[in-house]
Amino acid sequence: MTEKDRFKGRKDMHISIIGSPGCGKSTLFQALTGAAPGRKNGADAMATIEVPDRRIEKLTEIFHPRKTTYARITVADTVAIEEGNIKKETIGPGTLQEMRGSDAFLLVLRNFDNGGPADLKGDFRNIVDEFIFADMVQIEARLERIGKQPGKKDHPELAREEASLRECLDHLNGGHPLATLPLFREDGKQLKGFRFLSQKPIMVVANCEETARGGAVDGESLLTDGVPSTLPFLAACGKLEAELAVMDPGERESFMEEYGIGESVAGRIVGLAFRTLGLISFLTVGEDECRAWPIREGMNAQEAAGAIHTSLSEKFIRAETVSYEDFIRHGGFNGCKKAGAWRLEGKTYIVRDGDILTIRAGN
Repeated sequence: MTEKDRFKGRKDMHISIIGSPGCGKSTLFQALTGAAPGRKNGADAMATIEVPDRRIEKLTEIFHPRKTTYARITVADTVAIEEGNIKKETIGPGTLQEMRGSDAFLLVLRNFDNGGPADLKGDFRNIVDEFIFADMVQIEARLERIGKQPGKKDHPELAREEASLRECLDHLNGGHPLATLPLFREDGKQLKGFRFLSQKPIMVVANCEETARGGAVDGESLLTDGVPSTLPFLAACGKLEAELAVMDPGERESFMEEYGIGESVAGRIVGLAFRTLGLISFLTVGEDECRAWPIREGMNAQEAAGAIHTSLSEKFIRAETVSYEDFIRHGGFNGCKKAGAWRLEGKTYIVRDGDILTIRAGN
């Protein structure tokens, strides 16, 4: 399974918020979703947020559809992670399984005094080490099962899997997450079903004190304090942002202006998530519905059709294609046809962000 395959037929992406105890991850969950944080009956608190899209707003004004649907992100507030959680089995297999189902992690690092000085480097390393240990346990268990399987020499795929897993284990034993292993960048589809924790993309949020006042936070100095500069990163005040999330729009606008917050943390994280996961949105329009469909950048028209419904991909014929900019510029489909901006594209056409697609499929 390729990276693009993960988003075939998917209607929304799944992000787990992780962090050490007291980092403020549940507060950030509330800031993102407006929902009450906290785990209930041992399960993660989960909520779905809509991805703001001015293009969908404009198209809704034009078509007056019965339904408007934005791209969505499912966000989970997971259990706090401490050093030794995996080894002591204080994080249950069910929680680990939920985390393995995530498309990415949003790692919250405490950057405020909470009875002790902030230690971004230590907190970051603890989380990564726990993920590394969890992956090692998973790999060793699988290697043990492979070793007990008779006739391995007659199953070349099994032999390749074993070789790949041993390469992964060596990498992990060196203290390195699987995200830094070239194997996954080159051809990790054989190991995709394992959903390793240390292989998943991580976005970092430094949760700062209220006195930081939003945009005044010096993000660059935090990056030098133990967070790899290659990771997507932003700084925010979770407490302030949680208050923003439950305000009415008018009050929120004046509050943001007072504290110098140009964009809510929800909007910033949505943009960060799309960039981190390499996502774009194509659009569908009509009297029934105007909708944004998130897909992996680089998907072709047939793969994009599968995001709507599997049968559209299987029976794909052509895609009527107009860019959003051309649609607005030329006043609709008829204007685009007259201007030569309306096209019929085949299976291999690479869909672009903002393409308005109408899929033609067989019966």
